[in-house]
Amino acid sequence: MNAKKFPQRQCIGCGEMKNKKEMIRILKTPEGEFVVDATGRKNGRGAYICPSMDCFKKAVKGKGLERSFKMAIPKEVYETLEKEMEQLG
Repeated sequence: MNAKKFPQRQCIGCGEMKNKKEMIRILKTPEGEFVVDATGRKNGRGAYICPSMDCFKKAVKGKGLERSFKMAIPKEVYETLEKEMEQLG
């Protein structure tokens, strides 16, 4: 029998392709707000990141979120996301 295929997503920090379920989704809501989507099912544009602070720091340094969302990201958004990632990890 065929093994079940899992959707793959690329981390905006390290650039590795991993299973979608292993990663954290950062979401830009239609209202323009940035949130961590723990369920992976909320509406909006999403970017994926590994659940490690190393990848988060690489994403901040390499402007991975800014490339994903094609816009400048305010510093406060990064601070909020960092706190949420620390709670999850």
